[in-house]
Amino acid sequence: MLHFYIPKMTCGGCAKSVTQALLSVDPHAPIETNTALGEVWVDSTMEESDFIAALSKVGFPVRNT
Repeated sequence: MLHFYIPKMTCGGCAKSVTQALLSVDPHAPIETNTALGEVWVDSTMEESDFIAALSKVGFPVRNT
């Protein structure tokens, strides 16, 4: 399970954009978002760096916790 902190994800629209970006890397990955905390969990065996790159590309850079 991968965990990302995305402080710019503050609303449902943001969460939808984040989810779409993550699904572009692994279309079958279960994804959970929490906009109140700016956190995302992804259940995938794909490389973490691929998800981070996809999130940055759509304007949601990951911050270390």
